[in-house]
Amino acid sequence: MAGRSILIVDDEAPIREMIAVALEMAGYDCMEAENSQQAHAIIVDRKPDLILLDWMLPGTSGIELARRLKRDELTCDIPIIMLTAKGEEDNKIQGLEVGADDYITKPFSPRELVARLKAVLRRAGPSDGEAPIEVGGLLLDPISHRVTIDGKPAEMGPTEYRLLQFFMTHQERAYTRGQLLDQVWGGNVYVEERTVDVHIRRLRKALGDAYENLVQTVRGTGYRFSTKS
Repeated sequence: MAGRSILIVDDEAPIREMIAVALEMAGYDCMEAENSQQAHAIIVDRKPDLILLDWMLPGTSGIELARRLKRDELTCDIPIIMLTAKGEEDNKIQGLEVGADDYITKPFSPRELVARLKAVLRRAGPSDGEAPIEVGGLLLDPISHRVTIDGKPAEMGPTEYRLLQFFMTHQERAYTRGQLLDQVWGGNVYVEERTVDVHIRRLRKALGDAYENLVQTVRGTGYRFSTKS
C-alpha cells in the first residue's frame, strides 16, 4: 500500500501540511492543491491513487469537483474521501450520493485518517474474480469494470458496482447490512448501516425496471440477490 500517491485538496495550508506529514510518515507520496482548479489539473496530469477532498473550497466547491470527477470516465474510478466540518447527516448522505467513498468530519486524528485511507485503498484494489458474470441480460465484466444491460452500458458509481459484483458472486443468500458493510466497504466501521440503504436504492435505479427486482429486501434481515421472486 505504501508508495501510493494521495492528493490533498484543502484551502488551508496548515491542514494540508498536517495531513501530508501524517501520510508521508505512513509511506504515502503526497500532492497538494488549494482549490478545485488546481486539483483538477493535478488529477488529469498525474492521476493520484486517492483524493482527500475538502467540502468547502473557494470557487468550485469540493462536492461539485467530486461530482465532476465521478462523471468523467478518466477519473471516475479514483477513490475520494471527503473532509469537512459539516457533521450533519444530510451532508454525509449528499457526499456519498455524489460518489465519495468515505467521509471524515473535522477535527480528526492523523491515525484515524490513515486507517480509513488504507481501508478505502484496499476496497478500491483489484478484485480476484476476472471472469465476466452474467444473469439474463445483465453482464458484469471485472476486467473492464463495466456493466451492461441487454448490451447497453449501465451507469453506476464505484460503490454500486462493488455491491453488484458482490451480489452477483453470492446469489440467493440474504446478507445483513453489517455483513454487506464488511464485504463491500471492507469492514470500515465508520460507515453507518443506513449508508447501505442509500447505495442499494442507487443500484436498483441503475439496474432499471427490468432488473431492479433482482436486489430483494429481506424483511428483518437485509438484502439478497436472487433470480427467484
